[in-house]
Amino acid sequence: MTDENRPEGQPTEETPAAPESATAVATPPDDQKPESTKLNQTVEIRDTGPCKKHIKVVIDRKDIEGRMNELFKKLVHESNVTGFRPGKAPKKLVEKRFYRDVSDQVKREVLLASLDQLGNEHDVAPLAPPEIDIDKLEIPKEGPMTYEFEVEVRPEFDLPPYRGLKLKKPTKTFSAADIADTRRHVLSRYGQVVPKEGGAVELGDIVVADVTIRSNDTVVGFIPETQLKVERRLAFKDGIIDKFDEHMKGAKVGETRVMDCQLSSTAAQGWANRTVKAHIHVKDIKTVRPPELTEEFCQKTLGVNSPELLDEVVRAMLERNLEHAQRRGARVQIMQQLTSNAKWELPKDLLMRNYRRVRSRRIMEMKGDGVSEEQIAKQIRLLEQDLLNSTSVAMKEYFVLQKIAEVEKFDVTEEDINDEIDRVAEESGESPRRVRARLEKEDMIEALMADMLERKALDLILDSADWVEEPIDQQQQEEAVAASEMATVEAQAVPGEMLDPTAPPPRPKPRPSPRKDSNRKG
Repeated sequence: MTDENRPEGQPTEETPAAPESATAVATPPDDQKPESTKLNQTVEIRDTGPCKKHIKVVIDRKDIEGRMNELFKKLVHESNVTGFRPGKAPKKLVEKRFYRDVSDQVKREVLLASLDQLGNEHDVAPLAPPEIDIDKLEIPKEGPMTYEFEVEVRPEFDLPPYRGLKLKKPTKTFSAADIADTRRHVLSRYGQVVPKEGGAVELGDIVVADVTIRSNDTVVGFIPETQLKVERRLAFKDGIIDKFDEHMKGAKVGETRVMDCQLSSTAAQGWANRTVKAHIHVKDIKTVRPPELTEEFCQKTLGVNSPELLDEVVRAMLERNLEHAQRRGARVQIMQQLTSNAKWELPKDLLMRNYRRVRSRRIMEMKGDGVSEEQIAKQIRLLEQDLLNSTSVAMKEYFVLQKIAEVEKFDVTEEDINDEIDRVAEESGESPRRVRARLEKEDMIEALMADMLERKALDLILDSADWVEEPIDQQQQEEAVAASEMATVEAQAVPGEMLDPTAPPPRPKPRPSPRKDSNRKG
């Protein structure tokens, strides 16, 4: 370590740099490392806020000196010091020459052993490895070695009974109209966009419009000549318009329709969670002409043998989406029952940092349920609209289900991971090798394992639940349809820098050291 890298105030005359002829201290091979022994250390843990603890560790001096003496003893026999034959340099000189190197090595070894022992002896359950600046940590000349740090931990709570819960199961028999509406969505991807001559706007049409966003009488945003697909819900990057199809139904070229736009928690600063007015001025109307359902088109493009089989595929798709909705609904009911008495407060910075992890787990959950990539993209857009609340709910689910998995001693093996990758590959039509490569590249293997543990815990609860089947009422059906039938726009409703929920948190800037002015008189 050079003088420039030494912490301020560290004496240098007792630890001069080793000459070129000296051998630097190297980490001994694993088979030559001394056996790890339990450290004599005292640990002080105190709460400093929701899900945060301050930990102070004091390591006995004897543990430090024992390791340092072991390394110095080895150096006396192995080091080459100018002016002395190998192994003949005085111990005091060796200690003086190599003190800094030995101290650094012992510091790292002791810190790793201390943290490992801390994890084994104390139920801390950190959410992430502690941030300890090892370069600023020093072994004192005398006395014990002390280090302290802040760590985010899982909330502490007692699990209420989770077997035999009473749960409602929404059911639905899909009608011919449901099949036709979903088939329209499937075929619209392959249809031809054509002008709609002299017609009025209907569900599924495309309008070319100027979008003006107003707050009271003030214009706060303008999107010129953008294409908007008329679906039950329209999502901007930073806002949602519900019942968009109802607002636009019957509109003609030249008309302006006004509707509420609920801005998201990720909207530009000052606009988060506010409601503004969207003025949609229709300049052109287009419609999607569906493709002709020939056997050749069905076989080559849709992967079904005949037009008649397409409706069966569509019905299976609806059934799969219903199963996913039932499972999500069951999770909501389970969390309401298991956390009804838990007064959890999750810090905002913790939620922000964990959004990407929550997002990855939600994607893996939907892929595991066989949800299509298109539907996943729409659900993620909705997840991003209410960032903090959706992340808070998802993290509470995670904490509860992970604790159940621990109590039940569930585990995820490599064989389980391979089976899950095979299942995802079959659903997506990719090869298992490509799926694994993509998961590793996107750093989603951990999310996959977490989702598998959650699923095992959830399956345990669902299998033991007391189910009551209830037909989906009109409101539930509309909400389910709106969630799946949503148009998205890559524009922002209001200008300004949005919060990017997928970006890593910014690193804190180092605080400048106070300048010392020797001429200043106090």
